[in-house]
Amino acid sequence: MSEKPAGLRVLTLNVLAPFFADWPRRRAVLVDGLRELRPDVVALQEVAGGGDVDEAVGLLGPDYHLVPHPGRSADGVGAVLGSRWPVRTVGVVDLHVTPRTAALPWSAAVVVEVAASPPLGPVLIAHHKPAWQYDAEYERELQAVRTARYIEELVAERRSEPLDPDRPDTEPHVVLLGDSDATPDAASLRFWTGRQSLAGVSVCYQDCWTAVHRAEPGHTFSPDNPLVRAGQMPLDRGRRIDYVLVRCGPHGATLDVLDCRRVFAEPVDGVWASDHFGVLADLRLPPHPPGTWVDAP
Repeated sequence: MSEKPAGLRVLTLNVLAPFFADWPRRRAVLVDGLRELRPDVVALQEVAGGGDVDEAVGLLGPDYHLVPHPGRSADGVGAVLGSRWPVRTVGVVDLHVTPRTAALPWSAAVVVEVAASPPLGPVLIAHHKPAWQYDAEYERELQAVRTARYIEELVAERRSEPLDPDRPDTEPHVVLLGDSDATPDAASLRFWTGRQSLAGVSVCYQDCWTAVHRAEPGHTFSPDNPLVRAGQMPLDRGRRIDYVLVRCGPHGATLDVLDCRRVFAEPVDGVWASDHFGVLADLRLPPHPPGTWVDAP
């Protein structure tokens, strides 16, 4: 059993639609792995649902509160956010920003408030799914700005009604995760991580992988995985396109990244779970709130 520290364990994973590559065996690997990892919050992409099929329940079990993305592809594939704690859906951001984004009916950002256990308390979780095409970075830029603006509106509302009256300056916790289909040097990810502005907007989110691994490439879509070579993008040379990001206030991230690692990155008895590797991050409250001083040791 994977040791799970106090705090918040989050996972994002594109499971690869269940019409490819021996789904029954892949599903068994996913179920066992998810049971072992025990994420508190999990964002799944390319999961089947609708009608009599609810693959997210089959993968995660009955202990999760599930919030699906609106819209599914014609084959029933979409995205789902799951939480062990009660959730309240705050809003949905439609990310169909140009005609080209119609290729993904479930392109959206679903934002929920997770009632995490004390001392962490409520956390806003944004499951963001932009355009997937190689040549759609323009759309991903527009989509990033649209989601970021919405989140900033929510943060401003929460600042006006602080959860802690003794610390009205404390920033709300926001975690954004999902399959972004963009590499760290792409404009949309540079925007998310505070390295450039877009459309007159600037935000900053801590990239959990970089916080732990610095310059390691950490590819989550890699030709080392035979499902990539067998799939629709057989010439892909390897990219990091799946992320867990923590929003920063003026003094930095509101949550500390205890650990971040790739999961489902090796075969189990010769079976690869998906063509993507998942990203798992363990988050906790920092030693003291950003923006405050404590006595030096």
